[in-house]
Amino acid sequence: MRFAPRLTACLPALMLLTSAGLAHAESTLRIGLGSDPDMLDPATARTYYGRFVFSAMCERLVDVDQHLQIVPGLAKDWAYSEDGKTLTMNLREGVTFQDGEKFDAQSVKYNIERYLTLPGSLRKSELSSVESVEVTAPYTVVFHLKTADAALLMQLTDRAGTMMAPEATAKGNVAAHPVCSGPYEFVSRVQQDRIVLKRFENYWNKAAYHFDKVVFLPIPDASVRLANLRAGDLDLTEGIAASDTATVKADSNLQLASTTGLGYMGLTINIANGTANTNTPLAKDARVRQALSLAIDRDALNQVVFQGQYTPANQAFSPASPYHADIPVPKRDIEKAKALLAEAGVKTPLTIDFLVANNPTSQQVAQVLQAMVSEAGINLNLQMTEYATLLDRQQSGEFKMSMSGWSGRPDPDGNIFSFLNTKGGLNDGKYSNPQVDQWLQEARLTSDVEKRKALYKQVVVQENLDDPLVYLYFEPRIFGINKKVTGFVPYADGLIRLQGLALNK
Repeated sequence: MRFAPRLTACLPALMLLTSAGLAHAESTLRIGLGSDPDMLDPATARTYYGRFVFSAMCERLVDVDQHLQIVPGLAKDWAYSEDGKTLTMNLREGVTFQDGEKFDAQSVKYNIERYLTLPGSLRKSELSSVESVEVTAPYTVVFHLKTADAALLMQLTDRAGTMMAPEATAKGNVAAHPVCSGPYEFVSRVQQDRIVLKRFENYWNKAAYHFDKVVFLPIPDASVRLANLRAGDLDLTEGIAASDTATVKADSNLQLASTTGLGYMGLTINIANGTANTNTPLAKDARVRQALSLAIDRDALNQVVFQGQYTPANQAFSPASPYHADIPVPKRDIEKAKALLAEAGVKTPLTIDFLVANNPTSQQVAQVLQAMVSEAGINLNLQMTEYATLLDRQQSGEFKMSMSGWSGRPDPDGNIFSFLNTKGGLNDGKYSNPQVDQWLQEARLTSDVEKRKALYKQVVVQENLDDPLVYLYFEPRIFGINKKVTGFVPYADGLIRLQGLALNK
């Protein structure tokens, strides 16, 4: 497997160093990512890392500002009908896609219908309230909804609202050469090595973007990413490890930026995705999953791996969210875990195949978990793989238990509906609880914050009993930046906004 140039590989590192002068002459911004993105098609993409690329390359109908408030994107304004079942958007005029196609209301209709009908689309559950899309004027589009949906606008700030060029997209093989309308257009991709974008010369807001090229370099090892940043081979990187923050602060050439994130890390249990991996006590009995959760000391995990900088979790809603449920994270209880296993008729040791991403941080977390739960009579058999492959295996049901994260969304629906609803597009374990489905749907139907809070709290309580997804911790978003880069502002959604970024000579 070939990764991005790194200091531990002498020749590639030297090649990148010798090209540094040319890169700056060409005004190139080099961004380190913790993993290689998956599909570069918003319909089928699911990784956090892919969202960095989409953010640079594509535009959404609406966006969020630094305070996570919805702001105009390709839609310049919008309004709901009194019953909440019709959303009318007036679109920005004078926008072209990167292949020269015109952006208009027909483009919106094409993209939304594609997300709703494409086999394998992961946007279906996010847009499930949409009955139809109507073009009422060249730059006016109307969403007719089956029911009111308080989460829809926020869904449209992400991949569900990403607009692709219809003619180019209709030709197929979108992921190999995506065509959007954003400030940077796709040039090339070498899997596990780099994704190269160049400035889109006809972008409507070109003056706000100051680089000729943007290069994303996937480097799974956080320490190697930091070494490349310190050597000048990267200009900016996400995912600075908690243990490395002091190093960044002490380096006179670097600056550290961080913000409380909206994302979490958790253990997804395969409950009913296929038959090959679901004939297990873990899949069949919630008491076994509860035992697993009780065998984990989340506070100790945070201290050992993250030096106390992360926050233990028992739900999908970060403390940064107003929807965070005030429910204490369970304390480790080995004796109760053993009793639950005995009550479920499980003979110990119980062996669980455990799918883990092959980056150092994930491996360290997995090894700490392995040691913790062994005391309750649970043996974790670690299976290491590349992160995009891990997600593919989750989706296809080729796993018993898997550790994967979610980067978080400002609206609570975006953090939970797709994962816990019976028909959720990211419900890889195929968990199904009709009562949870009802609460999640009711939360979509109202814009009353207090009513939504109460509904989501009920979901959290029930999820902690069923444990289809065992939450571990919330992640802060920590960035390392060369001091030559100016204008960087961290957002709680963890994405890098390129608007306003510049490089001092």
